[in-house]
Order: sequence, then C-alpha cells, then structure tokens
Amino acid sequence: MSLYERLGGEPAFQSAVDEFYRRMLTDERVSRFFDDVDMEGQIAKQKAFLTYVTGGPAEYTGKDMRAAHAELNERGLSDEHVDVVIEHLGAVLLSMGAAPDDVGEVAALAESVRADVLGR
Repeated sequence: MSLYERLGGEPAFQSAVDEFYRRMLTDERVSRFFDDVDMEGQIAKQKAFLTYVTGGPAEYTGKDMRAAHAELNERGLSDEHVDVVIEHLGAVLLSMGAAPDDVGEVAALAESVRADVLGR
C-alpha cells in the first residue's frame, strides 16, 4: 500500500491541504509569503504535488522546487520557514489520524527538497 493510500487517498488529501493552508495563512511566521498568491491555484498545485510524491494517481507537472520558490527566496525564505511548513503539515496529518510513521515519511519527503526550495 502506498503512502498516499495509507494517508487516506484523495478525500484525506483534499481536507489536509485545505487545513494546511488555513494554518499557514494565519501563522505570522509565514503568512506574508502568500500575499498576492492565487490560493485556489496554490492549493491545487500542492494537492497534485503531495499526491505525486506519496505514490498517488497524479502526475506533478508544475515547476521544479528551485524554480517554484525562487521569488520567495528573494523575499527571505529560510530554514525556519521550511520548518514551519513541516510542522503544520505534520500537525494536520496527525489531527486527521495519520500514523506517526507515515507523518515521518511525509516530513522526510519535505526534507528531501529543502535545499532546492531554499535555492542551495
């Protein structure tokens, strides 16, 4: 069974990503990065990306992580901000009943793109 399936598949991902962005938009540490962002489009891209990297039935066709976050790096994106993303994503998944080991796998996936997200 894929990580995608263990996390609950599409219904769970729909709810999880929506809740994730509710948390991100109200968190003073990161909310400024979403000024002037088409949130409907952002949510759709995030759902597709998470579905893809967890083994679900989607093909991610968006920009690579380095290109997608280049503008944010110009605005001061840092390790602290990536930590906030991982914190909120993990908290949302746990609140939905995901197993801690599965949440750890998602965190590891996020960690695996940290350098590209931060333009290193």
